[in-house]
Amino acid sequence: MSQERVIVIDFGGQYNQLIARRVRECHVYSEVYPNTITMDQIREMQPDGIILTGGPNSAYKDDSPSISAELFELGIPILGICYGAQLMAHLLGGKVDTAPTSEYGRTNVSLSQASTIFKNVSSDTIAWMSHTDYIAEVPEGFIITATTKVCPVAGMSNASKKLYAVQFHPEVTHSVEGQKIIENFVYQVCGCKGDWKMSSFAKHTIDELKKKIGSGRVMCALSGGVDSSVAAVLLSKAVGKQLTCVFVDHGLLRKDEGDEVEAVFGPKGEYDLNFVRVNAGERFYAKLKGETDPEKKRKIIGEEFIRVFEETAKQIGAVDFLVQGTIYPDVIESGLGKSATIKSHHNVGGLPDHVDFKEIVEPLRLLFKDEVREVGRELGIPEYLVSRQPFPGPGLGVRIIGEVTPEKVRIVQEADAIYRGEIDAGIERWRKGELDGEIKGKPGKFHPIERKGRFPVWLPDQYFAAITNMQSVGVMGDFRTYDYAIALRAVHTSDFMTADAVHLPWEILDIVTNRIVNEVKGVNRVLYDCTSKPPGTIELE
Repeated sequence: MSQERVIVIDFGGQYNQLIARRVRECHVYSEVYPNTITMDQIREMQPDGIILTGGPNSAYKDDSPSISAELFELGIPILGICYGAQLMAHLLGGKVDTAPTSEYGRTNVSLSQASTIFKNVSSDTIAWMSHTDYIAEVPEGFIITATTKVCPVAGMSNASKKLYAVQFHPEVTHSVEGQKIIENFVYQVCGCKGDWKMSSFAKHTIDELKKKIGSGRVMCALSGGVDSSVAAVLLSKAVGKQLTCVFVDHGLLRKDEGDEVEAVFGPKGEYDLNFVRVNAGERFYAKLKGETDPEKKRKIIGEEFIRVFEETAKQIGAVDFLVQGTIYPDVIESGLGKSATIKSHHNVGGLPDHVDFKEIVEPLRLLFKDEVREVGRELGIPEYLVSRQPFPGPGLGVRIIGEVTPEKVRIVQEADAIYRGEIDAGIERWRKGELDGEIKGKPGKFHPIERKGRFPVWLPDQYFAAITNMQSVGVMGDFRTYDYAIALRAVHTSDFMTADAVHLPWEILDIVTNRIVNEVKGVNRVLYDCTSKPPGTIELE
Protein backbone atom coordinates (compact mmCIF):
# COMPACT_ATOMS: atom_id res chain seq x y z
CA MET A 1 0.00 0.00 0.00
CA SER A 2 3.02 2.25 0.27
CA GLN A 3 6.65 2.19 -0.77
CA GLU A 4 7.59 3.41 2.72
CA ARG A 5 7.69 0.59 5.26
CA VAL A 6 9.16 0.07 8.71
CA ILE A 7 8.92 -3.53 9.88
CA VAL A 8 8.75 -4.64 13.50
CA ILE A 9 10.48 -7.89 14.44
CA ASP A 10 8.84 -9.58 17.40
CA PHE A 11 10.75 -11.23 20.22
CA GLY A 12 7.74 -12.04 22.38
CA GLY A 13 6.94 -8.67 23.93
CA GLN A 14 3.48 -7.47 24.89
CA TYR A 15 3.88 -4.15 23.05
CA ASN A 16 4.93 -5.49 19.64
CA GLN A 17 1.77 -4.48 17.78
CA LEU A 18 1.73 -1.18 19.64
CA ILE A 19 5.12 -0.31 18.15
CA ALA A 20 3.67 -0.83 14.67
CA ARG A 21 0.76 1.39 15.60
CA ARG A 22 3.11 4.18 16.70
CA VAL A 23 4.95 3.97 13.38
CA ARG A 24 1.63 4.21 11.55
CA GLU A 25 0.86 7.34 13.51
CA CYS A 26 3.78 8.74 11.52
CA HIS A 27 1.81 7.76 8.37
CA VAL A 28 4.35 5.08 7.51
CA TYR A 29 3.11 1.54 6.90
CA SER A 30 4.28 -1.03 9.42
CA GLU A 31 3.71 -4.72 10.10
CA VAL A 32 4.99 -7.15 12.71
CA TYR A 33 6.99 -10.23 11.75
CA PRO A 34 8.30 -13.08 13.94
CA ASN A 35 11.99 -13.28 14.74
CA THR A 36 12.15 -16.33 12.46
CA ILE A 37 12.01 -14.02 9.43
CA THR A 38 14.96 -14.66 7.10
CA MET A 39 17.49 -12.16 5.83
CA ASP A 40 16.37 -12.92 2.27
CA GLN A 41 12.78 -12.03 3.19
CA ILE A 42 13.94 -8.75 4.70
CA ARG A 43 16.03 -7.92 1.62
CA GLU A 44 13.05 -8.66 -0.61
CA MET A 45 10.82 -6.27 1.34
CA GLN A 46 13.45 -3.53 1.27
CA PRO A 47 12.13 -1.84 4.44
CA ASP A 48 13.12 1.73 5.24
CA GLY A 49 13.72 0.73 8.84
CA ILE A 50 13.50 -2.09 11.36
CA ILE A 51 12.41 -2.02 15.01
CA LEU A 52 13.26 -4.88 17.39
CA THR A 53 10.67 -5.41 20.13
CA GLY A 54 10.95 -6.14 23.81
CA GLY A 55 10.47 -9.59 25.28
CA PRO A 56 10.49 -11.55 28.55
CA ASN A 57 13.70 -13.53 27.94
CA SER A 58 17.42 -13.00 28.53
CA ALA A 59 19.37 -12.26 25.35
CA TYR A 60 22.44 -14.21 26.52
CA LYS A 61 20.60 -17.53 27.05
CA ASP A 62 20.80 -20.16 24.32
CA ASP A 63 17.05 -20.88 24.26
CA SER A 64 16.02 -17.21 24.01
CA PRO A 65 14.59 -15.87 20.73
CA SER A 66 17.30 -14.40 18.53
CA ILE A 67 18.09 -13.43 14.95
CA SER A 68 21.09 -13.54 12.64
CA ALA A 69 23.77 -10.93 13.39
CA GLU A 70 23.77 -10.37 9.61
CA LEU A 71 20.73 -8.17 10.21
CA PHE A 72 23.01 -5.39 11.44
CA GLU A 73 25.08 -5.51 8.26
CA LEU A 74 22.19 -4.97 5.83
CA GLY A 75 22.59 -1.20 5.94
CA ILE A 76 18.99 -0.74 7.14
CA PRO A 77 18.37 1.63 10.10
CA ILE A 78 17.51 -0.37 13.22
CA LEU A 79 16.00 0.64 16.57
CA GLY A 80 16.18 -1.89 19.40
CA ILE A 81 13.70 -1.53 22.27
CA CYS A 82 14.23 -3.18 25.68
CA TYR A 83 15.02 -6.84 24.84
CA GLY A 84 15.69 -5.67 21.28
CA ALA A 85 18.33 -3.29 22.64
CA GLN A 86 19.92 -6.03 24.75
CA LEU A 87 19.90 -8.46 21.83
CA MET A 88 21.60 -5.86 19.62
CA ALA A 89 24.30 -5.40 22.26
CA HIS A 90 24.72 -9.15 22.78
CA LEU A 91 24.98 -10.04 19.08
CA LEU A 92 27.44 -7.23 18.34
CA GLY A 93 29.91 -8.11 21.10
CA GLY A 94 28.64 -6.11 24.07
CA LYS A 95 27.75 -7.57 27.45
CA VAL A 96 24.24 -8.17 28.81
CA ASP A 97 23.71 -9.37 32.37
CA THR A 98 21.20 -9.48 35.21
CA ALA A 99 20.70 -5.95 36.49
CA PRO A 100 21.69 -5.25 40.11
CA THR A 101 18.43 -3.31 40.37
CA SER A 102 15.37 -3.99 38.19
CA GLU A 103 13.34 -1.10 36.86
CA TYR A 104 9.57 -1.10 36.39
CA GLY A 105 7.15 1.72 35.66
CA ARG A 106 7.69 5.44 35.07
CA THR A 107 11.38 6.31 35.37
CA ASN A 108 13.45 9.50 35.08
CA VAL A 109 15.84 9.15 32.13
CA SER A 110 18.72 11.46 31.20
CA LEU A 111 19.23 11.73 27.43
CA SER A 112 22.09 12.91 25.23
CA GLN A 113 21.01 15.59 22.78
CA ALA A 114 23.74 14.34 20.43
CA SER A 115 21.62 11.31 19.51
CA THR A 116 19.44 11.81 16.42
CA ILE A 117 16.51 9.90 17.92
CA PHE A 118 16.45 12.28 20.90
CA LYS A 119 16.19 15.43 18.77
CA ASN A 120 13.81 17.96 20.40
CA VAL A 121 13.31 15.60 23.37
CA SER A 122 13.97 16.96 26.88
CA SER A 123 17.35 16.02 28.29
CA ASP A 124 15.53 14.78 31.39
CA THR A 125 12.32 12.94 30.56
CA ILE A 126 9.95 10.31 31.92
CA ALA A 127 9.96 6.89 30.24
CA TRP A 128 8.40 3.48 30.92
CA MET A 129 10.88 0.84 32.10
CA SER A 130 10.25 -2.89 32.40
CA HIS A 131 13.46 -4.94 32.67
CA THR A 132 15.49 -7.25 34.92
CA ASP A 133 18.51 -7.53 32.59
CA TYR A 134 20.65 -4.62 31.43
CA ILE A 135 23.43 -3.72 29.01
CA ALA A 136 26.59 -3.85 31.11
CA GLU A 137 28.98 -3.00 28.25
CA VAL A 138 28.15 -1.47 24.87
CA PRO A 139 29.56 -3.04 21.68
CA GLU A 140 32.56 -1.53 19.90
CA GLY A 141 31.60 1.55 17.89
CA PHE A 142 28.63 2.43 20.13
CA ILE A 143 28.27 5.35 22.50
CA ILE A 144 25.98 5.62 25.54
CA THR A 145 23.14 8.06 24.87
CA ALA A 146 20.85 7.65 27.89
CA THR A 147 21.14 6.71 31.56
CA THR A 148 19.03 6.40 34.72
CA LYS A 149 20.07 6.33 38.37
CA VAL A 150 20.42 2.53 38.29
CA CYS A 151 20.79 1.79 34.56
CA PRO A 152 24.13 2.86 33.04
CA VAL A 153 22.98 2.15 29.47
CA ALA A 154 19.39 3.28 29.00
CA GLY A 155 20.28 4.12 25.40
CA MET A 156 23.11 3.56 22.95
CA SER A 157 23.84 4.24 19.29
CA ASN A 158 26.22 3.70 16.41
CA ALA A 159 25.22 6.61 14.17
CA SER A 160 27.53 5.63 11.30
CA LYS A 161 25.69 2.31 10.94
CA LYS A 162 22.30 3.84 11.85
CA LEU A 163 21.91 1.48 14.81
CA TYR A 164 20.01 2.82 17.82
CA ALA A 165 18.76 1.23 21.03
CA VAL A 166 16.80 2.22 24.13
CA GLN A 167 16.24 0.20 27.29
CA PHE A 168 12.85 1.85 27.92
CA HIS A 169 9.58 1.59 25.96
CA PRO A 170 8.95 4.74 23.89
CA GLU A 171 5.85 3.16 22.34
CA VAL A 172 3.69 3.27 25.48
CA THR A 173 1.88 6.45 26.45
CA HIS A 174 3.53 6.41 29.88
CA SER A 175 6.76 7.46 28.12
CA VAL A 176 6.00 11.18 27.98
CA GLU A 177 8.02 11.97 24.84
CA GLY A 178 8.12 8.47 23.42
CA GLN A 179 6.30 9.32 20.21
CA LYS A 180 8.88 12.03 19.44
CA ILE A 181 11.60 9.37 19.68
CA ILE A 182 9.78 7.08 17.28
CA GLU A 183 9.11 9.99 14.91
CA ASN A 184 12.80 10.90 14.97
CA PHE A 185 13.74 7.34 14.08
CA VAL A 186 11.17 7.10 11.29
CA TYR A 187 11.75 10.55 9.77
CA GLN A 188 15.29 11.59 10.73
CA VAL A 189 17.05 8.22 10.63
CA CYS A 190 14.98 6.17 8.15
CA GLY A 191 14.22 9.18 5.93
CA CYS A 192 10.51 8.45 5.59
CA LYS A 193 8.09 11.19 4.52
CA GLY A 194 4.80 9.63 5.70
CA ASP A 195 2.38 8.86 2.89
CA TRP A 196 0.27 5.98 4.25
CA LYS A 197 -3.34 7.02 4.95
CA MET A 198 -6.53 5.25 6.00
CA SER A 199 -8.11 6.18 2.68
CA SER A 200 -5.44 4.04 1.01
CA PHE A 201 -6.20 1.19 3.39
CA ALA A 202 -9.95 1.31 2.70
CA LYS A 203 -9.56 1.29 -1.08
CA HIS A 204 -6.87 -1.39 -1.01
CA THR A 205 -8.93 -3.59 1.34
CA ILE A 206 -12.11 -3.34 -0.73
CA ASP A 207 -10.16 -4.32 -3.86
CA GLU A 208 -8.53 -7.25 -2.04
CA LEU A 209 -11.88 -8.44 -0.67
CA LYS A 210 -13.37 -8.44 -4.16
CA LYS A 211 -10.52 -10.63 -5.42
CA LYS A 212 -10.58 -12.99 -2.43
CA ILE A 213 -14.34 -13.54 -2.27
CA GLY A 214 -15.18 -13.48 -5.96
CA SER A 215 -18.71 -14.85 -6.34
CA GLY A 216 -18.72 -16.49 -2.90
CA ARG A 217 -21.29 -15.85 -0.20
CA VAL A 218 -20.24 -14.06 2.95
CA MET A 219 -21.63 -13.91 6.47
CA CYS A 220 -20.49 -11.11 8.77
CA ALA A 221 -20.53 -11.39 12.54
CA LEU A 222 -22.17 -8.04 13.32
CA SER A 223 -22.28 -6.88 16.94
CA GLY A 224 -23.13 -3.25 16.22
CA GLY A 225 -19.81 -2.13 17.69
CA VAL A 226 -17.27 -0.01 15.83
CA ASP A 227 -15.10 -2.88 14.58
CA SER A 228 -17.81 -5.17 13.24
CA SER A 229 -19.78 -2.22 11.79
CA VAL A 230 -16.75 -1.01 9.81
CA ALA A 231 -16.03 -4.58 8.69
CA ALA A 232 -19.63 -4.98 7.54
CA VAL A 233 -19.63 -1.76 5.51
CA LEU A 234 -16.26 -2.69 3.93
CA LEU A 235 -17.72 -6.03 2.85
CA SER A 236 -20.93 -4.43 1.67
CA LYS A 237 -18.97 -2.09 -0.61
CA ALA A 238 -16.88 -5.03 -1.85
CA VAL A 239 -19.51 -7.71 -2.52
CA GLY A 240 -22.94 -6.07 -2.05
CA LYS A 241 -25.80 -8.57 -1.70
CA GLN A 242 -23.43 -11.53 -1.39
CA LEU A 243 -23.14 -10.40 2.23
CA THR A 244 -25.48 -11.42 5.06
CA CYS A 245 -24.97 -9.77 8.45
CA VAL A 246 -25.83 -11.94 11.44
CA PHE A 247 -26.36 -10.27 14.79
CA VAL A 248 -26.24 -12.70 17.70
CA ASP A 249 -27.90 -11.34 20.81
CA HIS A 250 -26.14 -13.54 23.35
CA GLY A 251 -27.97 -12.00 26.29
CA LEU A 252 -24.77 -10.27 27.41
CA LEU A 253 -25.35 -6.89 25.81
CA ARG A 254 -25.82 -3.54 27.48
CA LYS A 255 -29.33 -2.47 28.37
CA ASP A 256 -31.58 -2.20 25.25
CA GLU A 257 -28.55 -2.64 22.98
CA GLY A 258 -29.99 -5.45 20.89
CA ASP A 259 -32.93 -3.32 19.82
CA GLU A 260 -30.63 -0.37 19.10
CA VAL A 261 -28.44 -2.48 16.79
CA GLU A 262 -31.46 -3.77 14.90
CA ALA A 263 -32.79 -0.22 14.54
CA VAL A 264 -29.57 0.81 12.76
CA PHE A 265 -28.77 -2.25 10.64
CA GLY A 266 -32.13 -3.99 10.39
CA PRO A 267 -34.74 -3.71 7.60
CA LYS A 268 -35.81 -0.23 8.71
CA GLY A 269 -32.28 0.96 9.45
CA GLU A 270 -29.79 3.19 7.66
CA TYR A 271 -28.03 0.44 5.69
CA ASP A 272 -29.31 -1.86 2.97
CA LEU A 273 -27.81 -5.00 4.49
CA ASN A 274 -29.20 -8.52 4.66
CA PHE A 275 -29.70 -8.50 8.43
CA VAL A 276 -30.54 -11.52 10.57
CA ARG A 277 -30.99 -11.30 14.34
CA VAL A 278 -30.57 -14.44 16.45
CA ASN A 279 -31.79 -14.25 20.05
CA ALA A 280 -29.63 -16.81 21.84
CA GLY A 281 -29.40 -15.55 25.43
CA GLU A 282 -30.79 -18.66 27.10
CA ARG A 283 -28.45 -20.85 25.06
CA PHE A 284 -25.37 -18.90 26.21
CA TYR A 285 -26.51 -18.86 29.84
CA ALA A 286 -26.88 -22.64 29.77
CA LYS A 287 -23.37 -23.09 28.36
CA LEU A 288 -21.88 -20.73 30.96
CA LYS A 289 -23.72 -22.25 33.92
CA GLY A 290 -21.34 -23.04 36.76
CA GLU A 291 -18.22 -21.73 34.98
CA THR A 292 -16.08 -19.19 36.86
CA ASP A 293 -12.70 -19.30 35.08
CA PRO A 294 -12.27 -16.15 32.89
CA GLU A 295 -10.39 -17.92 30.07
CA LYS A 296 -12.90 -20.78 29.91
CA LYS A 297 -15.80 -18.32 29.87
CA ARG A 298 -14.26 -16.46 26.93
CA LYS A 299 -13.70 -19.70 25.02
CA ILE A 300 -17.23 -20.91 25.73
CA ILE A 301 -18.65 -17.64 24.41
CA GLY A 302 -16.33 -17.76 21.38
CA GLU A 303 -17.20 -21.32 20.45
CA GLU A 304 -20.92 -20.78 20.95
CA PHE A 305 -20.73 -17.72 18.70
CA ILE A 306 -19.24 -19.84 15.92
CA ARG A 307 -21.79 -22.62 16.40
CA VAL A 308 -24.65 -20.14 16.18
CA PHE A 309 -23.14 -18.71 12.99
CA GLU A 310 -22.72 -22.17 11.49
CA GLU A 311 -26.33 -23.07 12.21
CA THR A 312 -27.58 -19.74 10.86
CA ALA A 313 -25.44 -20.19 7.73
CA LYS A 314 -27.08 -23.56 7.04
CA GLN A 315 -30.48 -21.93 7.33
CA ILE A 316 -29.44 -19.15 4.96
CA GLY A 317 -27.78 -21.52 2.48
CA ALA A 318 -24.19 -22.23 1.49
CA VAL A 319 -21.83 -19.65 3.00
CA ASP A 320 -18.16 -19.63 2.02
CA PHE A 321 -16.65 -16.94 4.24
CA LEU A 322 -17.16 -15.72 7.80
CA VAL A 323 -16.14 -12.10 8.42
CA GLN A 324 -15.11 -10.86 11.86
CA GLY A 325 -14.10 -7.43 13.15
CA THR A 326 -10.85 -8.67 14.73
CA ILE A 327 -8.35 -5.85 15.34
CA TYR A 328 -4.70 -5.75 16.44
CA PRO A 329 -5.24 -5.52 20.23
CA ASP A 330 -7.39 -8.69 20.00
CA VAL A 331 -4.51 -10.48 18.34
CA ILE A 332 -1.73 -9.32 20.64
CA GLU A 333 -3.61 -10.02 23.86
CA SER A 334 -4.53 -13.50 22.60
CA GLY A 335 -0.82 -14.27 22.17
CA LEU A 336 1.27 -13.71 19.02
CA GLY A 337 3.99 -16.25 18.36
CA LYS A 338 5.84 -16.63 21.67
CA SER A 339 4.17 -13.61 23.25
CA ALA A 340 2.40 -14.33 26.51
CA THR A 341 -1.37 -14.75 26.33
CA ILE A 342 -3.09 -12.15 28.48
CA LYS A 343 -6.64 -13.20 27.59
CA SER A 344 -8.27 -14.97 24.66
CA HIS A 345 -10.62 -12.88 22.57
CA HIS A 346 -13.79 -14.58 21.36
CA ASN A 347 -12.87 -13.90 17.74
CA VAL A 348 -9.18 -14.91 18.03
CA GLY A 349 -8.01 -17.24 20.78
CA GLY A 350 -11.55 -18.34 21.55
CA LEU A 351 -12.18 -20.00 18.19
CA PRO A 352 -12.83 -23.76 18.29
CA ASP A 353 -10.50 -26.13 16.42
CA HIS A 354 -13.07 -26.84 13.70
CA VAL A 355 -14.98 -24.05 12.00
CA ASP A 356 -17.48 -24.94 9.26
CA PHE A 357 -16.53 -22.18 6.80
CA LYS A 358 -14.12 -22.12 3.88
CA GLU A 359 -12.21 -19.26 5.46
CA ILE A 360 -12.45 -16.62 8.17
CA VAL A 361 -11.87 -13.12 6.80
CA GLU A 362 -10.60 -10.39 9.14
CA PRO A 363 -10.15 -7.18 7.11
CA LEU A 364 -9.28 -5.04 10.16
CA ARG A 365 -6.80 -7.44 11.74
CA LEU A 366 -3.88 -5.07 11.14
CA LEU A 367 -5.54 -1.97 12.61
CA PHE A 368 -5.84 -0.38 16.02
CA LYS A 369 -9.08 1.14 17.28
CA ASP A 370 -8.40 4.72 16.22
CA GLU A 371 -7.36 3.51 12.75
CA VAL A 372 -10.61 1.54 12.46
CA ARG A 373 -12.54 4.70 13.29
CA GLU A 374 -10.68 6.60 10.58
CA VAL A 375 -11.55 3.89 8.06
CA GLY A 376 -15.18 4.21 9.16
CA ARG A 377 -15.11 7.93 8.46
CA GLU A 378 -13.56 7.28 5.05
CA LEU A 379 -16.46 4.92 4.34
CA GLY A 380 -19.02 7.55 5.33
CA ILE A 381 -20.28 5.80 8.46
CA PRO A 382 -22.05 8.32 10.74
CA GLU A 383 -19.94 9.81 13.51
CA TYR A 384 -22.22 8.58 16.30
CA LEU A 385 -21.47 5.01 15.19
CA VAL A 386 -17.78 5.55 14.43
CA SER A 387 -17.16 7.16 17.85
CA ARG A 388 -19.16 4.59 19.79
CA GLN A 389 -17.60 3.45 23.03
CA PRO A 390 -15.80 0.08 22.72
CA PHE A 391 -17.66 -3.03 23.87
CA PRO A 392 -15.95 -6.44 24.09
CA GLY A 393 -17.18 -9.33 21.96
CA PRO A 394 -17.94 -11.51 25.01
CA GLY A 395 -20.01 -8.58 26.25
CA LEU A 396 -20.96 -8.44 29.89
CA GLY A 397 -19.46 -11.91 30.28
CA VAL A 398 -16.10 -10.18 30.94
CA ARG A 399 -17.72 -7.62 33.23
CA ILE A 400 -19.21 -10.26 35.51
CA ILE A 401 -16.72 -11.82 37.90
CA GLY A 402 -17.43 -15.48 38.55
CA GLU A 403 -20.42 -17.36 37.19
CA VAL A 404 -22.62 -15.60 34.62
CA THR A 405 -26.31 -15.71 35.54
CA PRO A 406 -29.37 -13.88 34.21
CA GLU A 407 -29.66 -12.13 37.59
CA LYS A 408 -26.07 -10.82 37.44
CA VAL A 409 -26.63 -9.69 33.86
CA ARG A 410 -29.70 -7.72 34.96
CA ILE A 411 -27.78 -6.09 37.80
CA VAL A 412 -24.81 -5.00 35.68
CA GLN A 413 -27.07 -3.81 32.83
CA GLU A 414 -29.03 -1.55 35.19
CA ALA A 415 -25.95 -0.27 37.03
CA ASP A 416 -24.08 0.38 33.77
CA ALA A 417 -26.98 2.31 32.27
CA ILE A 418 -27.12 4.55 35.37
CA TYR A 419 -23.36 5.10 35.36
CA ARG A 420 -23.03 5.98 31.68
CA GLY A 421 -26.12 8.15 31.84
CA GLU A 422 -24.82 10.15 34.80
CA ILE A 423 -21.43 10.75 33.15
CA ASP A 424 -23.23 12.06 30.08
CA ALA A 425 -25.40 14.22 32.33
CA GLY A 426 -22.26 15.42 34.13
CA ILE A 427 -20.81 16.58 30.83
CA GLU A 428 -23.97 18.59 30.18
CA ARG A 429 -23.74 20.10 33.67
CA TRP A 430 -20.10 21.01 32.98
CA ARG A 431 -21.11 22.74 29.76
CA LYS A 432 -23.63 24.82 31.69
CA GLY A 433 -20.99 25.78 34.26
CA GLU A 434 -22.61 23.74 37.04
CA LEU A 435 -19.63 21.40 37.47
CA ASP A 436 -16.01 22.45 37.86
CA GLY A 437 -13.24 21.01 35.73
CA GLU A 438 -10.10 21.99 33.87
CA ILE A 439 -10.14 22.41 30.10
CA LYS A 440 -8.25 19.99 27.88
CA GLY A 441 -6.45 21.33 24.82
CA LYS A 442 -7.93 18.88 22.34
CA PRO A 443 -10.85 16.44 22.34
CA GLY A 444 -10.50 12.82 23.34
CA LYS A 445 -10.25 10.45 20.40
CA PHE A 446 -12.80 7.90 21.50
CA HIS A 447 -15.51 9.57 23.49
CA PRO A 448 -18.88 9.09 21.74
CA ILE A 449 -20.40 12.40 22.84
CA GLU A 450 -18.03 15.19 21.91
CA ARG A 451 -15.07 15.41 19.55
CA LYS A 452 -14.78 19.17 19.11
CA GLY A 453 -14.49 22.24 21.30
CA ARG A 454 -13.81 22.57 25.01
CA PHE A 455 -14.43 19.69 27.36
CA PRO A 456 -13.52 18.66 30.93
CA VAL A 457 -10.14 17.12 31.64
CA TRP A 458 -11.86 14.18 33.33
CA LEU A 459 -13.80 13.18 30.21
CA PRO A 460 -13.06 9.41 29.90
CA ASP A 461 -12.48 7.48 26.69
CA GLN A 462 -14.16 4.38 28.07
CA TYR A 463 -16.34 3.85 31.12
CA PHE A 464 -18.60 1.08 32.35
CA ALA A 465 -19.90 -0.76 35.39
CA ALA A 466 -19.00 -4.34 36.26
CA ILE A 467 -20.22 -6.68 38.95
CA THR A 468 -17.72 -8.21 41.33
CA ASN A 469 -18.21 -11.64 42.85
CA MET A 470 -17.95 -10.06 46.29
CA GLN A 471 -20.98 -9.93 48.56
CA SER A 472 -20.90 -7.96 51.78
CA VAL A 473 -23.13 -6.95 54.65
CA GLY A 474 -25.09 -3.74 54.35
CA VAL A 475 -28.12 -2.12 55.88
CA MET A 476 -31.13 -0.68 54.10
CA GLY A 477 -33.79 0.81 56.30
CA ASP A 478 -33.85 -1.41 59.34
CA PHE A 479 -32.89 -4.55 57.48
CA ARG A 480 -29.60 -6.37 57.01
CA THR A 481 -28.54 -7.01 53.40
CA TYR A 482 -25.95 -9.32 51.93
CA ASP A 483 -25.60 -8.17 48.33
CA TYR A 484 -23.12 -7.59 45.51
CA ALA A 485 -20.57 -4.81 45.03
CA ILE A 486 -20.50 -2.94 41.71
CA ALA A 487 -17.12 -1.78 40.35
CA LEU A 488 -17.03 1.38 38.24
CA ARG A 489 -14.30 1.82 35.61
CA ALA A 490 -13.30 4.95 33.66
CA VAL A 491 -10.05 5.32 31.73
CA HIS A 492 -8.07 7.64 29.49
CA THR A 493 -6.42 5.79 26.62
CA SER A 494 -5.06 6.52 23.15
CA ASP A 495 -4.71 2.93 21.97
CA PHE A 496 -6.42 0.54 24.46
CA MET A 497 -3.07 -1.16 25.00
CA THR A 498 -2.27 1.18 27.90
CA ALA A 499 -4.68 3.22 30.00
CA ASP A 500 -4.86 5.45 33.09
CA ALA A 501 -7.76 5.65 35.51
CA VAL A 502 -9.75 8.88 35.22
CA HIS A 503 -10.08 11.22 38.21
CA LEU A 504 -13.86 11.52 37.97
CA PRO A 505 -15.48 14.36 39.95
CA TRP A 506 -16.75 13.19 43.30
CA GLU A 507 -20.09 14.86 42.56
CA ILE A 508 -20.67 12.38 39.74
CA LEU A 509 -19.46 9.35 41.68
CA ASP A 510 -21.68 10.34 44.61
CA ILE A 511 -24.78 10.56 42.44
CA VAL A 512 -23.98 7.30 40.64
CA THR A 513 -23.37 5.46 43.90
CA ASN A 514 -26.61 6.63 45.49
CA ARG A 515 -28.65 5.81 42.40
CA ILE A 516 -27.19 2.32 41.91
CA VAL A 517 -27.60 1.32 45.56
CA ASN A 518 -31.16 2.67 45.67
CA GLU A 519 -32.39 1.62 42.22
CA VAL A 520 -30.62 -1.65 41.43
CA LYS A 521 -31.93 -4.57 43.44
CA GLY A 522 -29.14 -6.86 44.67
CA VAL A 523 -26.45 -4.16 45.15
CA ASN A 524 -25.44 -2.57 48.45
CA ARG A 525 -21.92 -1.31 47.69
CA VAL A 526 -20.19 0.62 44.88
CA LEU A 527 -16.40 0.69 44.31
CA TYR A 528 -14.24 2.75 41.92
CA ASP A 529 -11.35 1.03 40.09
CA CYS A 530 -8.23 3.25 40.18
CA THR A 531 -5.90 0.75 38.44
CA SER A 532 -3.97 1.65 35.29
CA LYS A 533 -3.18 -0.71 32.39
CA PRO A 534 -0.64 -2.17 32.99
CA PRO A 535 -0.66 -3.68 35.56
CA GLY A 536 -4.41 -4.20 35.21
CA THR A 537 -6.48 -4.57 32.05
CA ILE A 538 -9.32 -2.28 31.01
CA GLU A 539 -11.90 -5.05 31.34
CA LEU A 540 -12.11 -6.98 34.58
CA GLU A 541 -11.79 -10.42 32.96
